[in-house]
Amino acid sequence: MYDFFRFDTDEERRSLLVRARKVALLAIQQYDLEWEQIQFIQLSDTITYKIETSSKKSYLLRIHSDRLSKKEIHSELILLQALNELDDLTVPEGLASCDGSYVLEIDTEKGYKRPYVTMMRWIEGEHASGDFTDSCANKMGILMGKLHEAAASFVPPPDFVRPIWGADSFNRDMAKLERYYTRFLSEKAWKSYQAAAEKVVSELTVMHRNDQKYGLIHADLHTGNIVFKDDQPYPIDFGRCGYGYYLYDMAGTLLELWPKHRWMFIQGYKSVRTLEADYVRYLECFFIMFMIENYCHHSSDPRETASLIEEQQYAQAYIREYLNDNQFLFEVIEPMKMN
Repeated sequence: MYDFFRFDTDEERRSLLVRARKVALLAIQQYDLEWEQIQFIQLSDTITYKIETSSKKSYLLRIHSDRLSKKEIHSELILLQALNELDDLTVPEGLASCDGSYVLEIDTEKGYKRPYVTMMRWIEGEHASGDFTDSCANKMGILMGKLHEAAASFVPPPDFVRPIWGADSFNRDMAKLERYYTRFLSEKAWKSYQAAAEKVVSELTVMHRNDQKYGLIHADLHTGNIVFKDDQPYPIDFGRCGYGYYLYDMAGTLLELWPKHRWMFIQGYKSVRTLEADYVRYLECFFIMFMIENYCHHSSDPRETASLIEEQQYAQAYIREYLNDNQFLFEVIEPMKMN
């Protein structure tokens, strides 16, 4: 039986989207919604649609790949429900179907595994456009600090299961990258990636883990997963949430920010939570780890190859600084000249 998510070629991608839309239309019927419009959003680790209803409320329908089990998906919804019960956080929340289920298994074409489907309440807001302001970066840091504080107080039920982001997951990603790196890396650059990965793993193995440093994290809070309403940021897409270091979570956001705004983000975070004195050294380790993971994730998609090649002048410059033990987080790093 084939995985529902098969899209190694353009033809397979088109076929996937056709059967996904059929699954989405079947799934909508399982909810008490007077829906009027379904709009495709994107294909990533999930296939997502925006559902608009006659009541003017909107929802997010997600078709999940088999990367996560039903228990893992349901655990995400349990965490989001707990976060939403807090006064100062607004996050997406799962919607139960007519029979009270939060994770549905929907029939699809013969020969394919049935995918899991969830429905979420839509978080209103807009993605930031143009350059970030100091205030915007600062508020994003405050938001992440609040998320970490809230997650630290969450008591998971006995059957709560979410992924762990650390040395093992990173090694799995590197194994994938080894299959595809020739699409955008020279042999010399690949050796630098390998050296950086070895250094990351060696640092991870000696890091001290405690409740102040490690816990439940969003794990994908880049700018595409933050919306703004009335000048306030709101987090969306917790599909990658799991266990990891809080600094790893921060690094994923800092990747997209200029050095000045990285500093403003961290100041916002520190207004909510305390950071250890030598946090920069660890944060730079996670910065490199997260950056490489991103390339691992996109390396298998031929449509991403051109942008991966274009980004290497910056990526390899950061790796160079990391391997040379030079602090780079708050510096403007000159891109490397590519051969």
